[in-house]
Amino acid sequence: MNILLFTFAPQSVLLQVVLLILGIAVVLWGADRLTEGSVGLAERMGVSQIVIGLTIVAMGTSMPEFCVSLISALKGTPDLAVGNIVGSNIFNALLIVGVSAVVAPMTILHSTVKKDIPFALVSSVILLLMCYDGKIGRLDALILAAFFVIFMVFTLKGAKTEHLDAASEKSPMTLLKGVGLVLLGLLCLILGSSVFVDNASAIAQTLGVSDAVIGLTIVAGGTSLPELATSVVAARRGNSGIAIGNVLGSNVFNILFILGVTGLISPMAIMGITMVDLSMMVIAMILLWLFSFTKYTIVRWEGAVLTALFLGYVSYLVAGAV
Repeated sequence: MNILLFTFAPQSVLLQVVLLILGIAVVLWGADRLTEGSVGLAERMGVSQIVIGLTIVAMGTSMPEFCVSLISALKGTPDLAVGNIVGSNIFNALLIVGVSAVVAPMTILHSTVKKDIPFALVSSVILLLMCYDGKIGRLDALILAAFFVIFMVFTLKGAKTEHLDAASEKSPMTLLKGVGLVLLGLLCLILGSSVFVDNASAIAQTLGVSDAVIGLTIVAGGTSLPELATSVVAARRGNSGIAIGNVLGSNVFNILFILGVTGLISPMAIMGITMVDLSMMVIAMILLWLFSFTKYTIVRWEGAVLTALFLGYVSYLVAGAV
């Protein structure tokens, strides 16, 4: 566990605080660059923002979860992989969408409501059903990976038929600049989130907070920090397609690809993850879907409800863990 969490954490508490703040700053700056580059690529390639958000941005911002889960499997602690994914997906659907909608109401495309959100919901239900027997075997993992391939085929096929969310009046961004901004943004997101998680965990342990609370809050929240930063920045810039696509794509990527690959490497025993946690993940997606039907917009009060539900869920976890 220490190898995973404290790579970037020095011994000095003061330096840990400095690096914690620096990590957040790097993540926010990287999210800005990633959003700018992704929108530029979407406009240049004639691909809708939702497709870019569901693929490039979602995969990139899910790299922290992938790294934690994969390393956990390789080190013989696959239960951490499942907890990381479930916690991150709840964080994504409730807090990220909630905060983003509070910052700026999010416009949802019809195709997102009819295809993308249902796919993310189905992925969550599949994971819940697979966890009933207390483990995710290699056959389960293979099924998850197969569903991921299907998701990518449908998403990329839709890229050929969907139109841009909004026409750009300025000159399109050059391909080199767009790719460069995306790569720079992803690098900052991954590095910044790693520094954040490591030092936040170290500070929490110094303060005497239990490992359970650290895992349920800091690790899941820290690995989802790139999604939060990217979606909030995208919403603030008016690119709601990127924001919601990032969340949905990340949730699908987390379950189908990350747990699929991790499960193939090492079958996972479900330890410490209850049906309450898995049910909350499904409920979060159902609420997101229902709110999206209201004029295909998630308004500020709906964002506030999602945020409040997340805070209530975390309070319940912390109360039960201490």
